Amino acid sequence: MPENFNLDRLPTPIGTALLVTDADGLLRALDWEDYEPRMKQLLRLHYGAVNLNNGRAPRGLRAALTGYFKGDLDRLAAIEWRVAGTPFQQKVWNALPKIAAGTTMSYGALAAKLRMPRAVRAVGHANGSNPISVVLPCHRLIGANGSLVKYGGGLQRKRWLLRHEGVEITGPGTGEADRPGALRSAPSPVSSQSGSRGAFCMSRRI
Repeated sequence: MPENFNLDRLPTPIGTALLVTDADGLLRALDWEDYEPRMKQLLRLHYGAVNLNNGRAPRGLRAALTGYFKGDLDRLAAIEWRVAGTPFQQKVWNALPKIAAGTTMSYGALAAKLRMPRAVRAVGHANGSNPISVVLPCHRLIGANGSLVKYGGGLQRKRWLLRHEGVEITGPGTGEADRPGALRSAPSPVSSQSGSRGAFCMSRRI
């Protein structure tokens, strides 16, 4: 049977956010309107067949995200979410909220923190298939040389989110994708390594 989720839209300073929630009101995905095909692909990879029905996200969820974008960075911690994926993906995704707002971490440092120092590339793949942008803050992962590296929602958004949290990236340039106007770049393909559908589901409740 297909999963039935609700799809809502929330205006933000960096574009319209797509909010996917389940019948319990838990956040299952957060992506950007210009990356909707990528979001749907990730949902299929993690859940199989999915029906997305237009429906309002819980008031508390919308309020928390709105508060975050207005500068109350701690509001993200109040959001309840659930993810499906492999045990390794879930380990990476659950580590992301532990990177405090206003700080960053390299992929290598996260791999070491997870006691898998040789798994830097695997951490990168898992980070790239994170279905819940912003709330699971994959934007706080940067390159070992201090560069932005990459971001599923576009490097301009990543730079904005980090600046919003008080971090200014001054590392090496990041190329064409970091030019003004890159917010509407084409959706990046999902790695088959990171997108395998897992039989596990984990939730976080406050």
